[in-house]
Amino acid sequence: MNTTPSLSWKVPDSVSPLPTLILTCLVAFVCYFAAEIVYVLGIPPSHNPTFWPSTPFLVAVLLLSPRKIWPLLIAAGLGAMAVDDFEHGTTITSEIWFFFSALTASLIATLGVHHLFKGEPHLGSLKSLAKYVAIAVILAPCAAAFVGSHGRVQVAYWLEWRIWIFADALAFLTVTPAILGWVYDGPAWARDSRNYLELGALLACLVFFGYLTFMGAGWRNSPALLYSLVPLLLWAALRLGVKGVSTSILVVMFLSTWGAAHDRGPFTGQGPLFNTLSLQLFLFFAAIPFMVLAVLVEERKQTEETVRESEERFRLVANTAPVMIWMSGVDMLCTYLNQAWLDFTGRSLEQELGNGWTEGLYPGDLERWLDIEGKAVEQRETYRMEYRVRRHDGEYRWILQSGVPRFNPDGSFAGYIGSAIDITELKLAEEALATVSRKLIEAHEEERAWIARELHDDINQRVALVAVNLDVLKQDLSASDGQAKRRIEEANKQVGELGSDIQALSHRLHSSKLEFLGLAAASASFCEELSERQSVKIDFQSKDIPKKLPEEIAVCLFRVLQEAVQNAIKHSGVRHFEVSLKATPNEVQLSVNDSGVGFDAERAIQGRGLGLTSMRERLKLVDGHLFIDSKPQGGTAIHVSVPLSQKTRSAAAAAG
Repeated sequence: MNTTPSLSWKVPDSVSPLPTLILTCLVAFVCYFAAEIVYVLGIPPSHNPTFWPSTPFLVAVLLLSPRKIWPLLIAAGLGAMAVDDFEHGTTITSEIWFFFSALTASLIATLGVHHLFKGEPHLGSLKSLAKYVAIAVILAPCAAAFVGSHGRVQVAYWLEWRIWIFADALAFLTVTPAILGWVYDGPAWARDSRNYLELGALLACLVFFGYLTFMGAGWRNSPALLYSLVPLLLWAALRLGVKGVSTSILVVMFLSTWGAAHDRGPFTGQGPLFNTLSLQLFLFFAAIPFMVLAVLVEERKQTEETVRESEERFRLVANTAPVMIWMSGVDMLCTYLNQAWLDFTGRSLEQELGNGWTEGLYPGDLERWLDIEGKAVEQRETYRMEYRVRRHDGEYRWILQSGVPRFNPDGSFAGYIGSAIDITELKLAEEALATVSRKLIEAHEEERAWIARELHDDINQRVALVAVNLDVLKQDLSASDGQAKRRIEEANKQVGELGSDIQALSHRLHSSKLEFLGLAAASASFCEELSERQSVKIDFQSKDIPKKLPEEIAVCLFRVLQEAVQNAIKHSGVRHFEVSLKATPNEVQLSVNDSGVGFDAERAIQGRGLGLTSMRERLKLVDGHLFIDSKPQGGTAIHVSVPLSQKTRSAAAAAG
């Protein structure tokens, strides 16, 4: 988020002559008056300036003005300063050095700050303050001191150089930030009338304690009073920011300079030059930490404002989203629920936070929810789950919940965020579809059973009768009818093969062994018959398969086995297969393996074939799962698992 204020207050790029003239006159007046104050407050006898506010004021105005009028403003400001210098007896030679010194400082500070800040010198961060200090408080004063110190021949050059640097540095550290700060933040600050009272109280306290410290008679030997200003500067830094600190330091600067000029306060008694240096060092190193503190506070406020606005945007988006959104902490206690969730449950946010929302969970779903979420939290992974929650009207509705782990910037786990949607209608549709599928499969099985019975009990018997009649006909023929007998024998053989095929087809359509002997026996018989008929080798193994499995589970596994083995024989390209059936306390497992050509499982499922689709649909009806491990030229392994209910496990155990 961009926290830099709008610059709509700036002088427009196209300015009319009258505003330009007014601004130019204002700059000349202020620069002249500021220079005059410095001469008045200069520490005698040579009136050494503690700070020089005219140049920083000019720089502030330049930064807030169009570049096309900069030459006019610079000429007005520097000309006014020169006039004041001449009024106080400055020689032409010295003034030339002073003029170029002020010009050097103005150009370096203005152009450097304008370039680094891209025309928007807002000191709202530690980085921006560091850039400003490097250019305006250090570089510009140093360059100006090298030039201006030549103008005061009555003072040692390097001593004058140090005084000059701090005079400019102090002014750039206070005057320019104060002007920029009040221009940037002043309009917003002025909207609250209470701010005026606070500022008035702060300035009154500064003047009072500043007077006692720097201007009161008899306080020369009481430097401890300097500490009375610390709470006030803290007040300015915490409440008013950079503009408050710079303004407060300006007040302290005027009071301390006036006191030193009149031989009062703690910065006297060392000689004029050293008094000036001591005062400058005190003001400089007092201003810097409070400026940094003000910027840090401003950064913190901006960060908090950014976070607050981000949270508001998140809440706005979350509360208008057509899904229920939630957040939890590292302890997995709920920390946020959007309005859609509250509307769904009809409860308040306070009631739902923490573990409160679990009060609406369906009693049988809580343990499963804890188990799934606990495993996801341990692995810090995304999860999806379904459970039932009581709606505001008392009806339990199916909810699909998705959770994604959240992490702090340092990578530490922060909790989860996710969404939840009401899928009750989808569940009802799935149940209706499952019911239809179950009825279709049941009807299919009934039809297969009927056809199998018809083939076995009627068609096969009639074929057998035809075979008997052919034998009788063969016996009635005379010995001379050898050719006819041979033809009858061939027909009788064909009829016998037809009967065998019909009987095998009957068994494939409906295995009576599955009904009377159980899944293991029926599967073994099917594999044996298929091996003989297709001339392949099928290694079948079974272990701990209950004889009394529920009919729907037994039929499902038998049909899946049939489909899987027949597909393997048809597509694998090999003649050896392995089939395994085994039961655990909780499920029945089926595996069909071959070492053939393999295939792309996903592509096969999406293809037009119905084999894999039929397997999946059958397994859905018994909550079973199908897993295919296959790749081209890598063989195929089909794994099936079907869970056993508690009732089924108990019945199997009793039968065993």
